[in-house]
Amino acid sequence: MGEKGRRTRQAICQSACQLFAEKGFKDVTMKDICERTHLSRGGLYRHYGSTREIFIEIVDSLMREQADDFGGKMEQGVPAGDILDEVLKRYESEMADAGSSLSVALYEFFSSPEYSGDDHSMYEQYRQSAEMWERFLEYGIKRGEFLPVDTEAVIDLILFSYQGVRMYSKLMPVDPRIPKRILSQIRLILTGKE
Repeated sequence: MGEKGRRTRQAICQSACQLFAEKGFKDVTMKDICERTHLSRGGLYRHYGSTREIFIEIVDSLMREQADDFGGKMEQGVPAGDILDEVLKRYESEMADAGSSLSVALYEFFSSPEYSGDDHSMYEQYRQSAEMWERFLEYGIKRGEFLPVDTEAVIDLILFSYQGVRMYSKLMPVDPRIPKRILSQIRLILTGKE
């Protein structure tokens, strides 16, 4: 695939991601994506055969970005505290931004019986996130920057509170102090400082 094709696929995914955040997974059609991207049906189908393919690419891309972000910085020896601050700042912004949340779309996609057992299951996404966080927490503990904590418990706290707030933000107004309080406690648990 050439550079133009890659740019087109990226534009399709960006537009589709906005649609999935707005409407969930079930209510987005290929026609919606054509209208949002100003592509003909043939132009869109040249790149993707279904909304499922597009959604999987979006989720996989988000997972890769997060893994690359952690892994690359750890390989460079960036202090764990700096990485943590950057990630928690991004999480706070995302938790407060209901408009860009894919939580409902993720729930709809992964709770559908036709998608629940494949390689892109919600459990697989959770497992990848948990493994990434485990490597990062161990990195911080080995460097003496994080307190020796129960990593599984901290990972559960991070992942489930993050997704929980993202889901609730789609259903009701969430006070912006809630993400701040949650993330402040995570920082306190890991570093002993707020």
